[in-house]
Amino acid sequence: MMSGGGYSALDDPKASGSVPVSTHQSLAHRPSLLAPHLSRLAQAATGPDPQTIKFTESNLQTFPPSEAKGKISGAYRPPTDSDDTFSSKVGGGGGGRGSDGGSDDAAQGGWFRMFSVAAYKPYFDVDTSDVVERIWESVFPFRGNFTEKTSDKPDLYGPFWTCTTLIFVAASIATFVTYLSHKWHKKEWTYDINLVTWSAGLFYGYVTFVPLGLYVILKYFSAPAGLVQLWCLYGYSLFIFIPASLLSIVPIEIFRWVIAGVAGFMSATFVAVNLRAHILNSGERWFLIVAGIFLLQLGLAVLLKLYFFTITV
Repeated sequence: MMSGGGYSALDDPKASGSVPVSTHQSLAHRPSLLAPHLSRLAQAATGPDPQTIKFTESNLQTFPPSEAKGKISGAYRPPTDSDDTFSSKVGGGGGGRGSDGGSDDAAQGGWFRMFSVAAYKPYFDVDTSDVVERIWESVFPFRGNFTEKTSDKPDLYGPFWTCTTLIFVAASIATFVTYLSHKWHKKEWTYDINLVTWSAGLFYGYVTFVPLGLYVILKYFSAPAGLVQLWCLYGYSLFIFIPASLLSIVPIEIFRWVIAGVAGFMSATFVAVNLRAHILNSGERWFLIVAGIFLLQLGLAVLLKLYFFTITV
């Protein structure tokens, strides 16, 4: 038996009535006595060992499903128009639509799609480099490869801004030329707001309804062309009139006529040469159609000269 600190304990821990000397001494000198109890307490507190749950690959889902290829595409592709109102080769001819507008497009088929804004969004998605390259092509009318380069992706962004720029350039230059002429002859000058109105009506109307009429004619002669591609071609054909209008500042009447004639010839040749290969499929009357296109474009140049740059004081 051992004694100390007012307590007594037996050497045999199993003897009845024995009391440990102290908790600290018991833990310090006999740790093996508490180890099994602590282990059981820890197991009781934490519970049984957690089981690892495994999922087989067949129970998981991958989103989006890898099998759904080519059915619904997140990117919007332009509609096709081999027989309706859009370019025949836009978007690879697939005619795909986004998932949001699929039901609406299905309900609004054919000509009704012309009046929806979403139908024209892809034609304004174009890079600046593409627009600059197409403008440069319009300056060289005899190449005749403009329709080939734009067949996969015709745009309306370039034609719209070309036409809009021409409207304000023609109206402003005509106003400036009229002002200089009146000042030269020392006469009173008043601003004519109708120049802007007539300029907008002339060029917007021409680039909209002339391709539309040509679209119907080609369809009648069994040589259909994409309407958007015709708008694209005619829109870029007007670019040459912008530098021609700037050169019309020169106060020499014969020089202005030469500038208008050269610009009209280049613009008409650009349209006629690019459409000639396609119109050859319309039969023996292809020459009349090409000649009509050429003369109509020349008429636009003459009208531009007579209305905007013929100064009367």
